[in-house]
Amino acid sequence: MAKSIIITGGAGFIGSHVVRLFVNKYPDYHIINVDKLTYAGNLVNLSDIEGKSNYTFVREDICNYEAIVALMEKYEVDGIIHLAAESHVDRSIRDPFTFARTNVMGTLSLLQAAKTVWDKSPSKYEGKRFYHISTDEVYGALELSNPAGDKDGRGPYGDSFFREETKYNPHSPYSASKASSDHFVRAFHDTYGLPTIVTNCSNNYGPYQFPEKLIPLFINNIRNRKPLPVYGKGENVRDWLYVVDHARAIDVIFHKGTIAETYNIGGFNEWKNIDIIKVVINTVDRLLGRPEGADMDLITHVTDRAGHDLRYAIDSSKLKRELGWEPSLQFEEGIEKTVRWYLDNQEWMDNITSGDYEKYYDEMYSNR
Repeated sequence: MAKSIIITGGAGFIGSHVVRLFVNKYPDYHIINVDKLTYAGNLVNLSDIEGKSNYTFVREDICNYEAIVALMEKYEVDGIIHLAAESHVDRSIRDPFTFARTNVMGTLSLLQAAKTVWDKSPSKYEGKRFYHISTDEVYGALELSNPAGDKDGRGPYGDSFFREETKYNPHSPYSASKASSDHFVRAFHDTYGLPTIVTNCSNNYGPYQFPEKLIPLFINNIRNRKPLPVYGKGENVRDWLYVVDHARAIDVIFHKGTIAETYNIGGFNEWKNIDIIKVVINTVDRLLGRPEGADMDLITHVTDRAGHDLRYAIDSSKLKRELGWEPSLQFEEGIEKTVRWYLDNQEWMDNITSGDYEKYYDEMYSNR
């Protein structure tokens, strides 16, 4: 094999798309998917490539330093693409310790393992790469200087954007844990010369996303005529990126990005939460043969989330300028594909919401 690459969190939402892309696009790479299979990991997400000769799955906790070292030595790993993370803000507010353990200590475990193994290599860091995927939430919040947006309800909602040089200002336990992990990655480059890259990405949407997140949750609730809980007035603004475009960006950056650089990945696609919810409702209603907007009455405003950032917006111009990447899908096309996928894959959704997949994996791996 030309390269041996560990992708952490490869059974999750974004990770499964990255694993699929690399396994199919690079048949001469050995892709090792390392995933603990927490509630957000599901191997069904990768059933189409599980039999490929250049793919290996390993159930492991990234915090298990000795196990990661052993894996890297066994497979002579050249690169790590690190996606494994706890990522739901509400869960981080309820249980910050889990987020600190996985996001901070897990990242540190991987960094130290990479340093330990690669330091023994005759070529040391030559041809090696540690790529850490982070979030735009580490930057804090932006001003909503144009609250009305343009005439059809979409942005721009302000002149300020998150850029690679924006100072960190995390507001939730989740974003604080990711900010800390980012600092560790950069420190390992500055202290030891480890060949690292960091990217910060905006909100992703698309197939295989765990239905605690806004878009799949609301698609499922609309289908089943359940309430759609909206924080506050739904005025918060987010930049949305189709997950397949994020996977494409990761591919480009892993292969062509400059060591020690940071790249922001965004969709140039800002929406107020309430407006994106209305688009999802209209799309689901239309595809289910219901009158468009028939389910608007499901919108239920609830108490706002603690520390809820008002606006995120990513400036991806550096990535476009230096590496030629830009989103391939307009939001209207992406949301249509996304809604169709969830409506066509109700068995996947039912398996997730029932929790049966977790019991299956626990039983499968209990004797290994």
